[in-house]
Amino acid sequence: MIKNEENILVEIIPVLKDNYIFLVVNQETREAVVVDPAVAPPVLDYINEHQLTLTHILNTHHHRDHVGGNLALKEATGAVIVGYINDAHRIDGAQMLVEDEQQIELLGLTIKVMAVPGHTLGHVVYYIPEKRWLFCGDTVFAMGCGYLFEGTYQQMYSSIQLIKTLPDETLIFCAHEYTLTNGLFALQEYSDNLQIKKRVDKIKKDRNVGKITIPTTIGAEKLTNPFFLARNCEEFTRLRQAKDVF
Repeated sequence: MIKNEENILVEIIPVLKDNYIFLVVNQETREAVVVDPAVAPPVLDYINEHQLTLTHILNTHHHRDHVGGNLALKEATGAVIVGYINDAHRIDGAQMLVEDEQQIELLGLTIKVMAVPGHTLGHVVYYIPEKRWLFCGDTVFAMGCGYLFEGTYQQMYSSIQLIKTLPDETLIFCAHEYTLTNGLFALQEYSDNLQIKKRVDKIKKDRNVGKITIPTTIGAEKLTNPFFLARNCEEFTRLRQAKDVF
């Protein structure tokens, strides 16, 4: 759980093999928004146990492990399904269509939509400037980035450059627990980087006791994520191709 002084919290719900669903909760109004619900039951269990009203479902992209719970949650709660306008036809039940750089108001928070093509062509992230929270789907992972299923290397490189412009203290809520494998790849590529080595040592200890490694921060990724360290698109491309077969 991530909580701040304004009584807004982020509950991290592990599901499937290595997915994370994020539930943003306003504890005063007892309202909640869910991000990328792969499945519905754990979300319903949480909101029922804590007597919350689920108002909206935010989807970063159309893959089943991000939208699989959409329709069941909508049926059970009446929550409004939010998706990127360019990808609406692939997002189950999409009702509220948002555009790049649009700002929406939910839970008393302003949420900015940012288009980040690469993993898919219709991928977006949701950024809350007031909290400095980023819900990034499969674009960025701790010490890694997503596969390029649809976009080009230049698109993904540009998307990461955009994310790097956010404040260093921004918390990144990645949708998968891939950190250890990503860290081992980073060590292969940057074997003399002491900060990467130190981080991987900590990740190993955390995972050995079942501790999750999310969220990370923009600042930490700038220091230890190979795809943030890439100096140009050519270097990014080489790294992504190497990671594909790692």
